Amino acid sequence: MQLEGAITLAESLKSTLGPKGQDKILLSASGTGAAITITNDGATIMKSIHVDIPAAQLLINLSQVQDKEIGDGTTSVCVLTGCLLKEAVKLLEAGLHPMTIISGFRKSCEIAKKALIESSVDHKADPKKFYETLMNVARTCLSSKILHHNKELFSKLAVDAVLKLEGDTDLTLIQIIKKSGSSLADSYLDDGFIMDKQIGIGCPRQCEDCKIMIANTPMDTDKIKIYGSQVCVKSASDMAAIERAEQKRMEDKCQKIIDCGVNVFVNRSLVYDIPMQYLSRHNVMVIEHADFEGVERLSSVCGGEIASTFDHPELLKIGHCDKIEECVIGEDRLIRFSGVHHSKASTIVLRGASSHILEEAERSLHDALCVLSQTIGESEVVFGGGCSEMLMAKAVDDAARIVEGKESLAMEAYATALRSIPGILAENGGMDSSDIIAALRAAHYKGDIRAGLDITTGGVGDMEEIGITESLKSKRQVLISASEAAEQFLRVDDVLVCEPERGP
Repeated sequence: MQLEGAITLAESLKSTLGPKGQDKILLSASGTGAAITITNDGATIMKSIHVDIPAAQLLINLSQVQDKEIGDGTTSVCVLTGCLLKEAVKLLEAGLHPMTIISGFRKSCEIAKKALIESSVDHKADPKKFYETLMNVARTCLSSKILHHNKELFSKLAVDAVLKLEGDTDLTLIQIIKKSGSSLADSYLDDGFIMDKQIGIGCPRQCEDCKIMIANTPMDTDKIKIYGSQVCVKSASDMAAIERAEQKRMEDKCQKIIDCGVNVFVNRSLVYDIPMQYLSRHNVMVIEHADFEGVERLSSVCGGEIASTFDHPELLKIGHCDKIEECVIGEDRLIRFSGVHHSKASTIVLRGASSHILEEAERSLHDALCVLSQTIGESEVVFGGGCSEMLMAKAVDDAARIVEGKESLAMEAYATALRSIPGILAENGGMDSSDIIAALRAAHYKGDIRAGLDITTGGVGDMEEIGITESLKSKRQVLISASEAAEQFLRVDDVLVCEPERGP
């Protein structure tokens, strides 16, 4: 029952795999008026599914780990795990012991991993070739996404943004801003940092040689924050005295900010009228309600630190940039920080017809950015289109012939599961999977180790010439995760429902 549940869940993802994969509509169980999500991203689909079967929940956790570790391959790891479990069920029905199957799968995984590493290529020594390799990795990643028709544009955006990081894997330096209107083809990469906020009323609209105070502090005088207490006054003059004291306190706080020598003040929370007027009179640009993610990213980009008190200016770290000005994207006004302290920062502005398209475009672009950052760190790449799976399956098949005992049956089943991946790609493209697998198998046994599925012609093609490449780290992680997950599933023989934890 547990294996069947995991296999069924993996089967539901098969139709989303590859460049011809279909999307799914995720509808919240809350009923009328619930928000919908349209996506073919494996991690998004899996974390949105409600399941009661523990084995299926393990498969969902597997996709989340793949998403955090690599960013791409979340669908592949679930589908490959399902294929391995399907073959394992056949062996269990034939009378093989689970530990025998596990032993065969372990040997197969090591052999497949070795064959995968040996087939990898590395062009990092040649900057021109390496740039084209990164473009091919981005194109392959985006081929199965909503950005497929504009993959040249978005591949270049993603590669240029990642190369600006100069080997850093901190993707928070790459901000993605989504603005409805126009088309996906009008998206662009902007050097520096763009904040989706507006400059305060009465403040300067432009600032040069900016010294930026980034803060997370209350800037309001509307109420005395002593909860559960009451203040009794006998006259309006007493009330006015309290208000004057509050105003004086806020003005003193604003003066401390000005004394730090800043001309830009960015606050996480709201800045009310009195401090806004006081700061604007002293030519300080105020940006309010920048939310926590906004101030965190800005502090990283501008080289400042988030402050909450201002009594010791010598301990505060002020951010810097060359210029701050308003810019217009569509009908919205935003703030552009040019010449930021952190030259690695950049902003990708996504345009699209609707919010659903923009959300899916952001998920797709994020996958590409993740896999590109991993490829720059570990520059070896392998060939896609089912080429790597057929190569690994051949290596496992060859090794199974000289293994004695029932483990050889498990190894043959492992190879069959690997060959299922190009078969699924062919099925999703409307082709005969049996013919494709037979043709690919024949090509690899003839020594054509670059042979893979050419989805355009519907036949076998040279993946190196076509440019279908994937990150070795991503493909290796898919193989290892799927093998370990299948082993974990096979080790389970029963599910025990525990007694609820008792209260005191």
